[in-house]
Amino acid sequence: MTVYADTRFQNRRRRLASTLAGQRIDAMLVTHLTHVRFLSGFSGSNGAVLVKKDLTALISTDGRYTTQVGEEASDLELISARNCGSALLETVDGPRRVGYEADYVTVSELESLQTACPEGITLVPVTGVIEEIRLVKDEVSLDHLRHVARIAVVAWEELLEAGELRAGRRENEVAADLEYRMRKHGSEHTSFDTIVASGLNSAKPHHGADDTEIQDGDIVTVDFGAHLLGFNSDITRSVIVGHTTDFTKEIYDVVLRAQLAGIDAATPGTALVDVDRACRDIIDDAGYGDYFVHSTGHGVGLDVHEAPYASTGGKGVLEPGMTLTIEPGIYVPGKGGVRIEDSLIIRAGAPEIITDTPKELRLV
Repeated sequence: MTVYADTRFQNRRRRLASTLAGQRIDAMLVTHLTHVRFLSGFSGSNGAVLVKKDLTALISTDGRYTTQVGEEASDLELISARNCGSALLETVDGPRRVGYEADYVTVSELESLQTACPEGITLVPVTGVIEEIRLVKDEVSLDHLRHVARIAVVAWEELLEAGELRAGRRENEVAADLEYRMRKHGSEHTSFDTIVASGLNSAKPHHGADDTEIQDGDIVTVDFGAHLLGFNSDITRSVIVGHTTDFTKEIYDVVLRAQLAGIDAATPGTALVDVDRACRDIIDDAGYGDYFVHSTGHGVGLDVHEAPYASTGGKGVLEPGMTLTIEPGIYVPGKGGVRIEDSLIIRAGAPEIITDTPKELRLV
């Protein structure tokens, strides 16, 4: 991986502080753990960050993480406490307007924060501000995403080469083998529950992986990803066991053509709704529009599903440095289904495919 001077967290807090100042908010209390990590680098399971418009910031966690927070967020002053959000609020002198993450704070948590507020502190609900900063990834983050995508790709190719996806094996056995291989290549855990959907199960977009035995002639759709250092990968491949049928060949061809069209459309300045349309039109024209039952794609980063979203209601346009999956599918109940998914980095011109492994129809 390329080595860069790591000023990511300071730069992100600076952007947040600038946005807050424009909204007449004096400080932002960040309690959503993904955003705590995004703004500080701290990866513990209990923590909060307070970012002030003067660019100063505090972090809070409990005694279990004293050493860890010193290693991961050494530039921030630590307030040691179990109830991190309340402890940080207690450091603020009024009168001040303090934002909180309205999309992530529960009613009971908000009540606790209100109780902890010193006199003169007004809590202000804030939505979408940090998510907006996360849309365009820096080069350090993109390198992490390339690496974690490569872990998944290598594990997949090894699984197929070893003959571990074949008739007679159970879906959950295949999932276990794939996850083990990702672990061997450095994954901390999977980015989501691995899907191995065979036969009629392949018509269920989020089937999972159970004790169904894979049969000759089955379509097997495998949706999987690795997780490392907070970053996630996401890829789907569908293979056919033993032999094809007219139906399996037809829907595979349609989905592959749709997926390639979506990739071609994923360029800077393209509306997300148009990326979705590029895939959907091909599936509609083939007569399978009613069986494409989800959106075309989503961003991937610290969350495996994050903005931007390519869908019929997608908002905004693509910009260089964004990520996007392209994952059209056809799911015909009682017959089977196919999904093909790649993760992309949006670049000037053609996008960079970071899950680059063959996706032409493959028999196993």
